[in-house]
Amino acid sequence: MEENTPQLPEQTTDNDRIISVNIEEQMKTAYIDYSMSVIVGRALPDVRDGFKPVHRRVLFGMNELGNASNKAYKKSARIVGEVMGKFHPHGDASIYDTLVRMAQDWTMRYKMVDSQGNFGNQDGDPPAAMRYTEVRLEKFAEAMLEDLEKETVDFQLNFDDSLEEPTVLPTKIPQLLVNGSSGIAVGMATNMMPHNLSEVVDGCVAYIENQEITGEELINYVKAPDFPTAGIIYGMEGVKDALLTGRGRVVLRGKCHVDTKASGREQIIITEVPYQVGLDALTNKIGQLVNDKTIEGIAHVNNESNQREGNRIVIDLKRDAVAQVIINQLYKFTEFQTSYGINNVAISKGRPKIMSLRDLIVEFIEFRMEVVIRRAKFELRKAEERAHILEGYLKALDHLDEVIKLIRASRTPDDAKEALIAKSKEEKWYISQEVFGEVTEELYRQEQGLSELQAKAILELRLQRLTGMERDKIIEEFNGLIQTITRLKALLASEALRYELIKTELLEIKAKFGDARKTEIQYLANEMRMEDFIKDEDVVITISHLGYIKRTTATDYRQQKRGGRGAIGSKTREEDYVEHLFVASTHHTMLFFTEKGRCFWMKVYEITEGEKSGKGRAIQNLIQIPQDDKVRAIIDVKR
Repeated sequence: MEENTPQLPEQTTDNDRIISVNIEEQMKTAYIDYSMSVIVGRALPDVRDGFKPVHRRVLFGMNELGNASNKAYKKSARIVGEVMGKFHPHGDASIYDTLVRMAQDWTMRYKMVDSQGNFGNQDGDPPAAMRYTEVRLEKFAEAMLEDLEKETVDFQLNFDDSLEEPTVLPTKIPQLLVNGSSGIAVGMATNMMPHNLSEVVDGCVAYIENQEITGEELINYVKAPDFPTAGIIYGMEGVKDALLTGRGRVVLRGKCHVDTKASGREQIIITEVPYQVGLDALTNKIGQLVNDKTIEGIAHVNNESNQREGNRIVIDLKRDAVAQVIINQLYKFTEFQTSYGINNVAISKGRPKIMSLRDLIVEFIEFRMEVVIRRAKFELRKAEERAHILEGYLKALDHLDEVIKLIRASRTPDDAKEALIAKSKEEKWYISQEVFGEVTEELYRQEQGLSELQAKAILELRLQRLTGMERDKIIEEFNGLIQTITRLKALLASEALRYELIKTELLEIKAKFGDARKTEIQYLANEMRMEDFIKDEDVVITISHLGYIKRTTATDYRQQKRGGRGAIGSKTREEDYVEHLFVASTHHTMLFFTEKGRCFWMKVYEITEGEKSGKGRAIQNLIQIPQDDKVRAIIDVKR
């Protein structure tokens, strides 16, 4: 009985399917993965093109739709739908917000989207719904999308692997420095200020010309942030820290002036407010402070801003109020003076990094170098492919009767192709040397006979191309391609030529989009140096044997022409003569070494200026050299 009992399958318990993990390690791994996803894929900009993924996808989506600056506007809703459906499946609100910000000239230093309709205002009023507004690309944005089709950047699959999108845009513009960026990631944040395009381009050109240039020297070109709402930068210490280290602070003030009404009372007219400060919010804050009696002396405040006349907040003062005291109170108690923390964090080579001004410029130029190389390789390949086809045309035109005879005798196009290839190789068809010119094999190697590509192109050739005039056009195009190939091969072989091309393209961008600074810079008293008031120029320093010293502008000296009599460089006493003569900058420091081993120093601009023919001033009157001592050597120090 027991033998016939069926055996039941072995039961498995839930415990057999449970994998034990350390919850601490699991949470740590999951959170790090989430953090990196937010840092790299959402919150921080790429140092190369200065964009977060959503900005890049919006511009790429508009470009794919043909929404160019010279075409008609398209509804914002269509752009948002295109971007959300193809590249950015994170909701329409985030995409439309991005589109709106790129179209607001009080948010972006240089707009990237040309808009039509209500896109909000500086008071903080929201834009109209996306179904009402229309957009197209600005020419500024098109400069960042240029050469995208020339394999200049890598592409990646989109979220559902159905399409490809660029990992970075091949921008000609240092966008991150120019428009800035802000974002909060996990454990880190970025807050980068906008700068003036002309200054940034000058900084990039200075780096190209001298790659050993220091951050201190670059500040002479990129002086400070430049905000779209203008204002006044108050103090440069924090700004300088940010430019040199990537972290700092900028204090920004609005701009105002004092008017006197016919009644004799004064008004404070605010025409510019700090970046990202709302006009209505500022007006309400001033009114609240007046009601609380924190600020006394204000009779009435009103926001009279409009699109035609621009920003205008009018503050009527009481009869006994002092305007400058009220302005100082506005700086202290309201957002009329605001400070911004600068934290230049961007994604560099896949990792977040704090970057100084020099780092940002270096990374951008390195990226441009990569783009220029990839573009040149693409254009070279295309030029060689086209030259190969034209080479086939020219061979066919030189043997036209044989080609027509072979085609007529062939039963199918494939038969004709094979016959052309065989005949051309058998008879060793070549282009005549008079057409080929002085082209060397290293530049372009002519193949014997016809290749399969050439034979196919010949069979597809229209009959009108067989005329004599068309043959001349083919020769002209072929010679043009040879010149292009020569230029591109020289470009790829020379780093100096590539740097020169990058420099030329940057200067073209500056000429096209550059403008003057909007934000003024106001130095504090303790930040002013005497050098800031002295023109940096070369001067000639002369010291005579008896110890007379002077400086003369270098322009006073001229080259003596052939047969010229010569000009007197310096007059001295009969027993005196010029012992030391050299050229130095007015901002440099002079070190004087004496016979008794002493060293004295003074700024070049402190040396008394004299005429070219003058004897100068006794050196003992400028530096305290004892009567029994004498200057033996001088060193010019750049500091």
